[in-house]
Amino acid sequence: MDDEELVSDRSPWPDDLDHRVRQQLTFVAEADKLKTILRASPLAAADRRENDAEHSWHLALMVMLLAEHADEPIDVGHATQLVVIHDLVEIYAGDSPVFDAAARAGQQEREESAAERLFPLLPEDQAARLRGLWDEFEAGVTPEARFCKAMDRLEPMLLNWLNHGGTWHMPGATESTVRSRESGVVAGSTALGDVVGRLVDEGLARGWIRRDDGAESPFPDPPH
Repeated sequence: MDDEELVSDRSPWPDDLDHRVRQQLTFVAEADKLKTILRASPLAAADRRENDAEHSWHLALMVMLLAEHADEPIDVGHATQLVVIHDLVEIYAGDSPVFDAAARAGQQEREESAAERLFPLLPEDQAARLRGLWDEFEAGVTPEARFCKAMDRLEPMLLNWLNHGGTWHMPGATESTVRSRESGVVAGSTALGDVVGRLVDEGLARGWIRRDDGAESPFPDPPH
């Protein structure tokens, strides 16, 4: 498929379809591309990488289940909308693995450009609503956005733990870069930040995370 081609262009809607419905279904069809965007994180339950749609679903589930651990009261319904929307721009911008500095270069500009291309596919009122949700998540200043960003940090760390390191084995991952991700969890939930801190401590001990000073772990071979 050409980069400029919409999914719905391959099978155009009937000519007499209501214009608003046409716009909404065009956006829904385009969102199907999210299922094709692979992330660096490996799945815990299968030998393959996670895609963006799976990631967004997992975050929505985590928001529902873990909201009680937020440091501030949050509107779970609103937070769920934030995590469902937050990665849609990667349909056009692609994923930017956190431990790959080259891939992250220009990320903000790519995602802004993608947002300007994607959300206007919707009717004007809904385009403004979804763009507002995306902007809110990116800014991270509301209680819901802070907690959602914490879940966005927590989910890949759980997958790494369940995979005996996962992306913690990437060249750009060391104790300090992993700890910076841990701080993102703490920013939304002190309690879950404590859990992640325990996982990182144990990951270091097991040799799943490289120490910044290059010191050898007492357990250099990850246990299986």
